[in-house]
Amino acid sequence: MSDTRPGPKAEPDFVRGGRLPLLAFVTDEVSENALRTALGAMVPGMEIRRGDVLAATRALGREEQPEALIVDIEGVSDAYGALDQLASVCTPNMRVLVVGDRNEMGFYRELTQNFGVSEYIYKPLTRINVTNLFGPHVNQNGEIPRAGSSRQGRIAAVMGARGGVGCTTVAVNLGLSLAETTQGHVAIVDMNLSGGTSALMLGVKPPTGLRLALEEPGRVDALFLDRVSVEVGTRVRLIAAEEPLDSDPAPTAEGVTRLISLLQERFNHVVIDLPRPLGPRGRQVLSAARAAVIVLTPEIGGVRDAVALRRIAETMGHGATTLTALNRDGAPGAMARELLKEGLGAEPDARIPDLPKVLPRTANLGEPAIRASNAFRKGLAPLVREIGGAQAVAAPGFLGRLFGRGTR
Repeated sequence: MSDTRPGPKAEPDFVRGGRLPLLAFVTDEVSENALRTALGAMVPGMEIRRGDVLAATRALGREEQPEALIVDIEGVSDAYGALDQLASVCTPNMRVLVVGDRNEMGFYRELTQNFGVSEYIYKPLTRINVTNLFGPHVNQNGEIPRAGSSRQGRIAAVMGARGGVGCTTVAVNLGLSLAETTQGHVAIVDMNLSGGTSALMLGVKPPTGLRLALEEPGRVDALFLDRVSVEVGTRVRLIAAEEPLDSDPAPTAEGVTRLISLLQERFNHVVIDLPRPLGPRGRQVLSAARAAVIVLTPEIGGVRDAVALRRIAETMGHGATTLTALNRDGAPGAMARELLKEGLGAEPDARIPDLPKVLPRTANLGEPAIRASNAFRKGLAPLVREIGGAQAVAAPGFLGRLFGRGTR
């Protein structure tokens, strides 16, 4: 069934950061007319297309995300499965309204109470029921209320047991891999404000503003992430800084809290490269993380420090999963595997092979290691499965995954 789209128009002032305030997919003319007449004045600039939840999934897989989404599940044989697929392409802060043909109270309660759908209406839609039920979810300025705090992206904190172990390399490629495998929206954040190398590894120059936001959170508004981030791949944005080495950034607790809140609203996964030493702000990030990744190399000092960091992570993380990534596995003079296992108390969760020629070359060229080396990609895969794959396995359904209920 073909899409029905509005004709060309000037860029409206209500499309903040290029995002539509409301995008709807419905399968019939009656529903389309009811939405247009009921919500048109409330949400100027909304777009209505002809199609069901499957069409919405295809579209959002390649387009800018709207602030709110209406999807039609009428006639879809596996509605929960279809909504689950939609979840992988939606940002956590998106408000979702559902239209369907089932009028059972149990189905309604399942969606709105247990899975976090903002509202569900069964057909036939009328102007009155759309106004009464969908209307409260938009204000008179055409803005969609922000999603509640339970709709949060998942944070993975990456930290090095020692300096120079490849922490940033792991963080950058972990973020890119998560975007590939989950099809979700991913932010890579480099908290090394002076001397960080994530932007260099990706061949980009980050905008200014991260330091100011962390030091003066009162100056951060809703468009902050658009101004201080740079797109580095499909569904991936980098947030970093290049402050002078002789500068002395002083992030505040309020600044870190504000940054984390914005990131969790906008992205499904947030990979944060933490500096050494951790310091109070690093510990603050760690306490919000769902997963803590400790990167080490096969030498005795790295093992000792990794064990100490794991202790800190388990104390600060409030139940977060702690993972160890052994980088440069098999390097000349490396610690024997059995001794390393004994020192850590367990096998590393991931073993990334020693690639002394590949990694320096990719870093110098601004090319991600996962695209240049299958060995690196394979070594990183257990972390990607644990952080990204557990989401698909453990989640109760579409909006449990989309909105991150019960997760960090």
